[in-house]
Amino acid sequence: MGQEIERKFLVDHDKWNALKKPEGNIYKQGYILNEDTRTVRIRVTNNTAYITLKGAADGISRSEFEYEIPKLQGSEILAEFATSSVEKTRYNISYKGHLWEVDVFEGSNKGLIVAEIELKTEDESFENPDWVTEEVSYDSRYTNAMLSVKPYSRW
Repeated sequence: MGQEIERKFLVDHDKWNALKKPEGNIYKQGYILNEDTRTVRIRVTNNTAYITLKGAADGISRSEFEYEIPKLQGSEILAEFATSSVEKTRYNISYKGHLWEVDVFEGSNKGLIVAEIELKTEDESFENPDWVTEEVSYDSRYTNAMLSVKPYSRW
């Protein structure tokens, strides 16, 4: 079974804006199924698309299966079947042996910046960059699935 172990953090906007960073990738993702215990997501990026199935979270872990699909089909599925969606630009930042994925949200989630780090084990040690602030791993409001139906701008 595929498994995702992920921790999430808020990002200091001033430090983030001052940081030299690589070009970001635009992500449009929509949810076909969006329940507490499982989600089915379509994600369309600059170059490709993915379908992802995620199970219920158990702490910072959950089952995850992700498959690349043709971009055109991903766009069509997103347009025809998604019931909620989010848009963001993702930046991949390497820091002290780990990859940080930083999402700068747009639309009704504009103003929200979240950094995620995927780990091999729940107790794996890592060092936070100075632009990372409060951990929100256990706050379900910050999941993309939840942000698609209860956007940051409406909190």
